[in-house]
Formats: sequence, structure tokens, C-alpha cells
Amino acid sequence: MEVPVRNVQGEVVGRLELDERVFGITPNRAVVHQAVVAQQANARRGTADTKTRGEVSGGGKKPYRQKGTGHARQGSTRAPHYRGGGIIFGPHPRSYEQQVPRKMRRLAMRSALSDKVAQQALIVVEALQIEAPRAKAMLGVLHALEVAESALIVLPERDEAVARASANLPGVRAVTPGGLNLLDVLKYRKLLMTREAVVALSEQLTREVRGRPISGRAPVLRPAQVLRPAQDERGEVAEAPALPPVLEEPVEAAEEPALGPVLEAPVEAAEEPALGPALEEPVEAAEEQTREPAPEEPAETA
Repeated sequence: MEVPVRNVQGEVVGRLELDERVFGITPNRAVVHQAVVAQQANARRGTADTKTRGEVSGGGKKPYRQKGTGHARQGSTRAPHYRGGGIIFGPHPRSYEQQVPRKMRRLAMRSALSDKVAQQALIVVEALQIEAPRAKAMLGVLHALEVAESALIVLPERDEAVARASANLPGVRAVTPGGLNLLDVLKYRKLLMTREAVVALSEQLTREVRGRPISGRAPVLRPAQVLRPAQDERGEVAEAPALPPVLEEPVEAAEEPALGPVLEAPVEAAEEPALGPALEEPVEAAEEQTREPAPEEPAETA
């Protein structure tokens, strides 16, 4: 993708090849919206505060007795429904900070730049220099480039003359690639960049993101957490105790005690005691003795 390069008189003096990864992608509207909301939220100070019924002065006395007046019972004239009372559900100091990943921020910026190129709102100049830091001289250059109504000027480095000349123009702002933000790109109608600024911005938006810890932020040592040398009572730095010398010779391992000679001859198994000669003749069963029945005595007759 090529765009014409002009001078401060508005004449075409060359052409510049733009990086497709920065100026030629399809805009991601969802990511742009999320980045814009996050930037606007981070700009809020969050200092708004209202007083509750416990913070408003007065109202310590019961306005009238509990019963017998015909009115609803009241305990304080600083209740929320009273004039001069406390505010319920009012704002209190809080943080509106929103964090957007770096890759999403870069995608939102590349989407906005690609949209400017698609709308032919990007104007590249060879160099932007004015003779005197006056608004009239800057206005003449912008009229020659047809961007006098609303323009965001991006310079490779800060130029004090251009910055002072554009400060008095309500629709013009001069920034560097490091100070370019998404809201400014979307706010101004024209984007005026020098050749060096285009190269620097393309390199900045295509640079690889280095790995970071799981928490998302590298640990930062606070001033109180920085290790400082110990001091004595007089405020002088105390010398660190000397460490013992390093043992050059390795420590020999202690010899294990001998376990004695190994038994060469196998241990014989103890003989089991003999149970005696086996009974060769079978045991004869004892004959059962039969008891003879007793003789019956004759019955006596009367």
C-alpha cells in the first residue's frame, strides 16, 4: 500500500510504502470500543463523594414524640426523605481503572489507523518545519495541506516551534509516536504524519511483546523494600561478618565397619527327632463282651 508524500507547500514529492499490518487491516470495532471505554474510565479521578445520614451534621434529637401526634414516627431530621438529610446510594471515592492487554491496545490502534487510511484521512509529509513558533505560520501550512479544520500532527520527536504554534489552534494538536493515543486518532478528522513518524509508529506497533509473569505485572521493589547495608548506632555501615574459608580438600566418607567373614560352608538343617518304629501289626479290635440275660423269676400265685 503506497501513499503520496507531500511537502509543506502541498506538492507531491514522492511515495511511501505503508506496513499492511498497521495501516491495512480490517478494523475490529469491538476491540476499539473496549479500548475507548477503558481509556475514558482511566481518565476519571473518582473523587465524587456524598454524605450519608450518619455523616450529615445535626439530627441528633428526635423531632417529636413517638405517639399521639398523628404523624408518622421519626427518629431524626437527617433521614434521606428530609430536606437537608443524607443521600442514599450516592457516589463515594472509588477507582474506575480498567486494564486492557497490550495486544488488544495495539490492535485497537492499528484498527483506527487502518480506518484513517481507508477514509483517505492520512496525509504524509516529508518534514514539517516552520520558521517561527506562530499560529499564523502553522495555519498557512495546514491550509496548503487542506487540513486546517481538525488535524492531529505526529512528529518523530518533539519540536518546540510546532508545539507552540499549534497550541493556540483549537482543532490542532502535535504529539510524538510515544504520546499518540486512541481517542486523539478517533477525535481529529485528519492525521498528519511525517515520513519518519510513520516508520517509528509502524515499528512500535509491530514489535513483539515480551513474556511477562503470570500475575501480569513484574514485581516492583518499593523504596522501603530495597535491601540496604546494615548500620551501627553512629550511622556507619557495619562490616559484614567474615565467612569461614571454603574447604579445598573434600571430606572423606567414614569407613563402614566390617561385617565379618562370610560363612562359606552352608548351614545344615537340624535333624528332626525320630518318632519311633512304625507299628507294622494292625491293632486288633477288642471284642465286645455280651451280657447274658438274667433268669426270670416265676410269679407267685395267690
